[in-house]
Amino acid sequence: CKLQPKDAAKMPESAWKLLFYTLSWSYGIYLLFFADYPFFYDPPSVFYGWKKGMDVPTDIAIAYLLQCSFYGHSIYATAYMDTWRKDSVVMLLHHVVTLTLIAFSYAFRAARGRGVVLGEATPPPGSPSNPPCSLCPGRFWFRLYWFPLKVLYATCYSSLQSVPNIPFYFFFNALLLILTLMNIYWFLYIVLFVAKVLMGQMQEVNDVREYDVEDSKKT
Repeated sequence: CKLQPKDAAKMPESAWKLLFYTLSWSYGIYLLFFADYPFFYDPPSVFYGWKKGMDVPTDIAIAYLLQCSFYGHSIYATAYMDTWRKDSVVMLLHHVVTLTLIAFSYAFRAARGRGVVLGEATPPPGSPSNPPCSLCPGRFWFRLYWFPLKVLYATCYSSLQSVPNIPFYFFFNALLLILTLMNIYWFLYIVLFVAKVLMGQMQEVNDVREYDVEDSKKT
């Protein structure tokens, strides 16, 4: 099929993210449901037996490496390589917050690093950078239901039950709550997209986060 020039320019970005998220999500599913970890069915277990300097299992360390590498690259890519969109500043903040969470949870062995693995694994293959492709109920189910139910419940409540004096409690949970607000922000873009389609304001599938041609000409 013949792509419009603007769509052809975005093809490498979309293809790369599709490849990474598919592999990352698949590995997360393996850790949650096929490895010997009860994190999904028993979220508080991420804090059982926590102690300073605890070892990180190799398979989880691999997840850390993959996620840190991706989000480190994504900060640069969003700023200098990807198409600039209305939410690009929020996207940059998302990448910085996520990278900080992953790196600090590994460095401090904060056990909730395991929760970050759970949180990173729950979204379906896809990206907040592609709202039209995220219209399935999974977008709401994974990001706005399971993430608070599984990850936030474990880090905000269960962590204090298992480790009353766990370090960096407010730091980690503040970052996780920021991610939750971002998930709500991107979900509103999806609602806007659906509303425009239902009201006949959109004749073809377009990314509502992209600047209009008229706007780009003015800038």
